[in-house]
Amino acid sequence: MARGDGRLTHDLLPGEKGPQDACGVFGVWAPGEEVAKLTYFGLYALQHRGQESAGIATSNGEQLLVYKDMGLVSQVFDETALNALTGHIAVGHTRYSTTGASTWENAQPTLGPTAGGTIALAHNGNLTNSAELVDLVAERYGSRRRGELARGTTTDTALVTALLAGDPDHTLEATALEVLPRLKGAFCLVFMDENTLYAARDPHGVRPLVLGRLERGWVVASETAALDIVGASFVREVEPGELVAIDADGLRTRQFAEKTPTGCVFEYVYLARPDTSISGRSVHAARVEMGRALAREHPVDADLVIPVPESGTPAAIGYAAESGIRYAQGLTKNAYVGRTFIQPSQTLRQLGIRLKLNPLREVIQGQRLVVVDDTIVRGNTQRALVRMLREAGAAEIHIRISAPPVMWPCFYGIDFASRAELIATGLSPEEIGRSIGADSLGYISLEGMVQATEQPSSRLCTACFTGRYPIELPASDRLGKHLLEQSELALGAPEDGLSTLLGSAGASTALEHP
Repeated sequence: MARGDGRLTHDLLPGEKGPQDACGVFGVWAPGEEVAKLTYFGLYALQHRGQESAGIATSNGEQLLVYKDMGLVSQVFDETALNALTGHIAVGHTRYSTTGASTWENAQPTLGPTAGGTIALAHNGNLTNSAELVDLVAERYGSRRRGELARGTTTDTALVTALLAGDPDHTLEATALEVLPRLKGAFCLVFMDENTLYAARDPHGVRPLVLGRLERGWVVASETAALDIVGASFVREVEPGELVAIDADGLRTRQFAEKTPTGCVFEYVYLARPDTSISGRSVHAARVEMGRALAREHPVDADLVIPVPESGTPAAIGYAAESGIRYAQGLTKNAYVGRTFIQPSQTLRQLGIRLKLNPLREVIQGQRLVVVDDTIVRGNTQRALVRMLREAGAAEIHIRISAPPVMWPCFYGIDFASRAELIATGLSPEEIGRSIGADSLGYISLEGMVQATEQPSSRLCTACFTGRYPIELPASDRLGKHLLEQSELALGAPEDGLSTLLGSAGASTALEHP
């Protein structure tokens, strides 16, 4: 069956791309359960975190199997593929690329040899010391690329997988406890060998990771919504700097680094599902409160509050409740556009945002509108939206944004536009409002956004709004999405070779393209 090429369009406006999510990870240890199907539904619940590729690896105690491909979870897997993935342990991944290009080679889980078997690993986040880890891999295992690195994989995840190979004198768990403190940046790792499921979270806890209980096993996932979909009860969050191991002897944990929590505030604003909870706070409730804060900070005399669906909806509900202005659904969304493999023709491109959103004329005609959205990146979407609403007869258009101006890049797992492309870098809110054609524009304050999360500001990363990065960054020439594709790195050029994997049952064929 022919498959998509993975080049998903994120927006239908030329040159416009919103903030792209991190990734979704899921793991399950459950003898007697259909772990591949549990993982499939878990990834389905995490699809919003990445739409470029998806993969699942399973173990039956003797052999690891993996199936991965480009595309959405529902495009990659069918009943036949899932039935073939047998075992009692599984890890899964749905990807948006933050290090390494969007290619099949970079799909996860990654595979590698260990001293006692095989490892399959899935990663959410982004490491900031990948160049340093390249040197460490070369120092420990030689400059010839091994395993997935030899297959052309260019992700920070593949570097971690290579480092976890270890030596005959150490178990995978012991190797992990030695390697994890060397990783810098944001990481939630879910990995396994033939017998044990592991989960680890960076000492800052930038990205969310939760632990859940099944009747006959355990689940780890990026968000609580993924626990809900498989019927797992929430136990707790995986602690920053914690390694969790689950096997036939039960669950055990080790702290591999001192925890200094600074979770990503953008999870509350945009990334996480509204039905997820982070640090005990409902994401939906946080977004509603952001809308209430917006109404207090930027009131306006208007007739209707309408959201830009779906991400602006909770904040619009909060704005309407606080302001007393009637809430209405003034825009209808085609949920299937924007995740398509088909590039629209020039004629369709000229229609721009109408392929995604269409106004309900009878609702908005002659009305003074408050239009609530979560972010403005380049401003192209909002400019087209304002034009479309005016054409539909809106009397006034007041844009309200439930996040402060995005002014800085993220190095911890979100792919924003470059700083030069961010409209807030060079313009004031008043100038941005004029640029997009709105009657007024108001952003929530940093303080209003943080208060809505009910977390202390010291426990949140706000770098994309403030430029204050909680995890030290290396020199600019040792950062970047395509760093590992540079031929001058210590590992040399990629070559096609799987010799280091052939000794592990199932690992060689698992890396072949399906």
